[in-house]
Amino acid sequence: MSNNDNTQNSQADVVLIGAGIMSATLGVMLKELQPDLTIEIFERLDVMAAESSDAMNNAGTGHSAFCELNYTPQMADGSVDITKAIKIAEQFEVSKEFWSFLIDKQFIQSPKSFITPVPHMSFVWGDDNVTYLRKRYEALVKHHLFAGMQYSEDHTQLQQWIPLVMEGREQNQKVSANRMDLGTDVNFGALTISLFNHLKQQPGVNLHLQHDVADVSRNKDQSWKITVKDIKGGIGRKVNAKFVFIGAGGGALHLLQKSGIPESKGFGGFPVSGQWLVCNNKDVIERHEAKVYGKASVGSPPMSVPHLDTRMINGKRSLLFGPYAGFSTRFLKKGSLLDLFTSIRLNNIAPMMKAGIDNIPLTKYLIGQVTQSQDDRLEALREYFPNARKEDWELEIAGQRVQVIKKDPKRGGVLEFGTEVVAAADGSIAALLGASPGASTSVPIMIQLIERCFKDKAQSPEWQAKLKGMIPSYGQSLAKNVQLANETRERTSKTLQLV
Repeated sequence: MSNNDNTQNSQADVVLIGAGIMSATLGVMLKELQPDLTIEIFERLDVMAAESSDAMNNAGTGHSAFCELNYTPQMADGSVDITKAIKIAEQFEVSKEFWSFLIDKQFIQSPKSFITPVPHMSFVWGDDNVTYLRKRYEALVKHHLFAGMQYSEDHTQLQQWIPLVMEGREQNQKVSANRMDLGTDVNFGALTISLFNHLKQQPGVNLHLQHDVADVSRNKDQSWKITVKDIKGGIGRKVNAKFVFIGAGGGALHLLQKSGIPESKGFGGFPVSGQWLVCNNKDVIERHEAKVYGKASVGSPPMSVPHLDTRMINGKRSLLFGPYAGFSTRFLKKGSLLDLFTSIRLNNIAPMMKAGIDNIPLTKYLIGQVTQSQDDRLEALREYFPNARKEDWELEIAGQRVQVIKKDPKRGGVLEFGTEVVAAADGSIAALLGASPGASTSVPIMIQLIERCFKDKAQSPEWQAKLKGMIPSYGQSLAKNVQLANETRERTSKTLQLV
């Protein structure tokens, strides 16, 4: 049964698989570009945004590269490469443009329902790390997207910025931090639900919860046949679609493989689980207002970069530390322990084995994280909050991520930590694989997908005008155009009530 009516279309222009932030963003964009499109959305769970988009399963940082040190690697010569940071900062500005459009059009009533200003900070200790962070700051602050960034090694200044982090710390410990007041916390679960609530009200759109997509196969006319099972009713059905988007998080790889498109060959997945320590002491929560990111342990995945994180979850201020990474063979938080094994194919076994051999230290690290005691986790927390008390924190399960493994001509197979769109040559089907920075860059990722899969329409004057209506900077570079970037930030900050 549909979430908004009893319509059971057997034909659709578009099928979206998975009720997460990616499907929601793409659905709203496509409906705005072509209002007469018919869209069928299928979600295997009984609620929207319950996997990677859920607030507790997602870092929620509004990844803009202000504080994430893994986006600014130190090179062999000691310099800091800020290329990726600039790209991610620009992508997040584009996301804010689209969200501002949603507010202006009243598709979403209040920005406060999903986005909140929270300073972004990086914090390190030790001579080498302090030198690195200073170099990083000096490189970033020269670029207009990072204008206003502050840096300090002064204990007194840092006590004002982050009292919990500094209290109980030895006065002679060498520490440093950078701070961006322009940072945000984004509840991607709330945003996703708002987008779908808008989408459901549009003619020709049906959202089906508790509907599991069992198969994706080609029809003779090159359209797609989607085989779906109504989990609650036990009824199977088939839907023919002109375009299919597989935005099912960790479940995307299996469905992409079932499509049989040549572009899917050689892709595998490496699952990474996570856990948070969640503070239950209101006094502690109120005394910290920042997202404080540190340096990841050697060999750890990007999603496990430690951070002491102010969050707004369901309108309530929270404080989280983590995530502690772990290993599970599930591809989804509510998936099967057989997910990893059933994803193995003849065409991806070699890349997966090669990536596995190359990443044995990572696997050992993840297993070590899983076997940590509460005292071990508290010890890691005390590096960022020296006076942390065990009784103030509870362990909660975070999200499940599947990192991309792909063929590599030189190395045989590589493990990647970004996001990747895999699309058929004719643009009739596409899947999103991977994780971080994921949700924060959902808007530019979906724009690129539209340009690739709806190539002719995307180049038409009508769609070009509508894309510019949704994203005023569309077709221009915020990273290169200082005036445009500043004007855009000023406008979106006002619309999203970030100032």
